[in-house]
Amino acid sequence: MKRHARQRGAALLTLLLIATVALSAVLLSAFSGGSGERAREERTHALLAQASEALVGFAAAHGRLPRPAPAAPAPGMGEAGRERTAPCATEADCTGLLPWMDLGLPAADNWGRHLRYSVTPAFTVAPLARTALIASKRVLSRDASGTLFFVAGQDNCSLAAQCAPAVIFSRGPSDVPGSQDEAGNLQAATDFMQRPRSAQANAPGGAFDDLLAAVPLQALYERMAAAKTLP
Repeated sequence: MKRHARQRGAALLTLLLIATVALSAVLLSAFSGGSGERAREERTHALLAQASEALVGFAAAHGRLPRPAPAAPAPGMGEAGRERTAPCATEADCTGLLPWMDLGLPAADNWGRHLRYSVTPAFTVAPLARTALIASKRVLSRDASGTLFFVAGQDNCSLAAQCAPAVIFSRGPSDVPGSQDEAGNLQAATDFMQRPRSAQANAPGGAFDDLLAAVPLQALYERMAAAKTLP
């Protein structure tokens, strides 16, 4: 009887060990996948910060912000990765891809997608008339109930209450069908969405994984003033 009890105990211990190893493998796999995705997200946040800094540096050197690179270069529009050669007549003209070649940045984010970029047209013409320029880009988010609020800017952009001169954003790892907020970012020329990542299709604004950064106007002016490229 004792021998049989020991055998049953050994068998149970073996099964427990197998179950523990299997569970550990599952947890490790899940953790590694999530960790890898978090790492890509963190690297893309860092790239957005680097892009914002590069844009400010470009303005300090050239007296203006660059125009966007065209998504599909056409005759007279410049080459891939370079700012468009034609002036921006509208906010939509000044919305496209980040000109990564002009800024010395990687061509894509950590999901292999080009960063998008929208800039106030008047900020792409040197010299910048600081006392007359109105930065036009606004960034919104949503509270827990889905109500919109401003992260950068306000209802009316003015000399006394400026918005942002430019925004850069990554489309994240995927395009979510039916996402109101992601579709809005792709179509936007002045108002952009920045909110926590969500995989819930029924969340206010839909599922969302875009990452966005706004170029700070005061830092832009201070750097340009220090470089003596701001009248």
